[in-house]
Amino acid sequence: MSLFKRLFGRGGQDAPRTEAEAQQEEAKVEQSLDKSRQGLFGRISQLFATDEPITDELWDELEELLIQGDVGVETTLYLVNRTKDRCNRNAVKKAREAREMLKAEMVRIFQDQVRPTTLTARPYIILVVGVNGAGKTTLIGKLAHRYQSYGKKVMLAAADTFRAAASDQLEIWAERAGVPIIRREQGADAGAVVFDALDAAAEQEIDILIVDTAGRLQAKYNLMRELEKLRNIIRRRVPDAPHEVLLVIDATTGQNGVLQAKAFRDSADVTDVAVSKLDGTAKGGIALAIAQDIERPIRYIGTGEKISDLALFDAQSFVNALFGE
Repeated sequence: MSLFKRLFGRGGQDAPRTEAEAQQEEAKVEQSLDKSRQGLFGRISQLFATDEPITDELWDELEELLIQGDVGVETTLYLVNRTKDRCNRNAVKKAREAREMLKAEMVRIFQDQVRPTTLTARPYIILVVGVNGAGKTTLIGKLAHRYQSYGKKVMLAAADTFRAAASDQLEIWAERAGVPIIRREQGADAGAVVFDALDAAAEQEIDILIVDTAGRLQAKYNLMRELEKLRNIIRRRVPDAPHEVLLVIDATTGQNGVLQAKAFRDSADVTDVAVSKLDGTAKGGIALAIAQDIERPIRYIGTGEKISDLALFDAQSFVNALFGE
């Protein structure tokens, strides 16, 4: 099945994308994984590029490379054991054949977390969470541009009123995307911003409301209380919202990013994950650790700095790109 059919043949919010646009995103993902492909995953690919028989040493070396590639110890052991079992069931004896088993198990890790979504609510409310510096503001700008390109009416809410210049930065992205923004001065009540945004979204018949939030993990308890407060404000107005809680993770932070993500998952009702700055690291295995350890689907990948550099995540295409196929 083509990438276009896998991503867009099932309807929902992504149906308006064309096949050409889907192929362009696939190319961007492949380019963003260039460091990973040239580094540790290139070595994994070479390890399985022969017709030599499978040995215990091969599995040991695979474990070592996966851990070095930020897959994490638990996910590595799970992946290697699953691959071994698949090879045994299929009577696979050669390293080259085992490579396909390994790729299939990688794809399965991602696909186990898939969550179907459709834009049926209006406004469809997306709460964006993550630690400061993870790339939330940039991701929100790209997301606004993406939905705008679908013909949706988009609005941003600058509810990160704690961090200096957070609202100013979000306003710059709102201008780039050509969408309105609701904001207040620094230090204002974040709940008041969300309340204002809900009013404005109703008045202007907005399709998509994207809410930025604070991300200061050093004050984890207060941060999580604030996120709960924002969710409660939203639910009083729109009972089934937020319809999506999107966690942004910086791929360059490695296993530390996974630990941060677990804190948000446990406290913020995260539904989906966006991985930013993947082009800035040679350790693309972080995506596997996120999917397995966070137990939430990866929805988007940031593929560069431009406003259009955002790709829908597709498991098969991602794994193929890691292996240079």
